[in-house]
Amino acid sequence: MRSILRKVILATAFGAAVALAGNSAMAATRINVPFNFKVAGATLPAGAYHIVHDSNSAFVTLRSLESSESYTWLLTPGPAEGSKKIALKFDDRNGTHVLESVQYGSQITPRIDKGKSIDIERESRGQ
Repeated sequence: MRSILRKVILATAFGAAVALAGNSAMAATRINVPFNFKVAGATLPAGAYHIVHDSNSAFVTLRSLESSESYTWLLTPGPAEGSKKIALKFDDRNGTHVLESVQYGSQITPRIDKGKSIDIERESRGQ
């Protein structure tokens, strides 16, 4: 009986350690967007957003801190390797801003939309 109890406790501890390790592999950076903008046809308000990158995969998520809105894209190789730049690039279409791409370090999303660009960026500080 002790052997079974010990295995259950060890398995639970191992599961918790794996879950914590998985969470620590997620890197989130807060970025403020000073204007309303469009993504996938939806208009998002100006405000605070998290850019979340899972270092175990090639996905990046833009998540609003003020609503339940979030969007996820596949990252591809981008600018110079080792870059710590985190940036949102926007199109300006007659006063309406449309998200064009998301850069996370040396990876970038494929072009989400086309047009004249405005950059919002934040240097990563080990967050």
